[in-house]
Amino acid sequence: MSSNDDQIAQAESRLGVRFPADYRTFLATEGSMSRFVLPADDFLMINAIEELVDVNETGDIQERFPGGVVIGGDGGREMLTYDFRQEPPALVLLDNSAQDWSAAIHQATSLTALLEQFPEHGWNWDDSEPSTH
Repeated sequence: MSSNDDQIAQAESRLGVRFPADYRTFLATEGSMSRFVLPADDFLMINAIEELVDVNETGDIQERFPGGVVIGGDGGREMLTYDFRQEPPALVLLDNSAQDWSAAIHQATSLTALLEQFPEHGWNWDDSEPSTH
């Protein structure tokens, strides 16, 4: 097992989840992301594996969002979060001041779907209807 695979397994163990296959592949190959994505002109950040446990533990994520794992965000107040209360876990956006899941805005059904749709659509700010992309 590579060092990266070992880090992924350790993070999963600490966070009590098994990451989706596409996210595991992203972590093993890309590692992280932090950039403006064109043409949407929205900022997308996906944390490195080394940051995941700290981000989730210091933000009291499990206390506020049981079954949630923050993996990134918009570089500001919004947290890109896996919702492990469902299978497969969807990706939602949560403001860092939110106190519970009621503030979640659906983004995509998988990381692959998010990365495919993000250049055209950017962040979904409309919580009335889940994205179908």
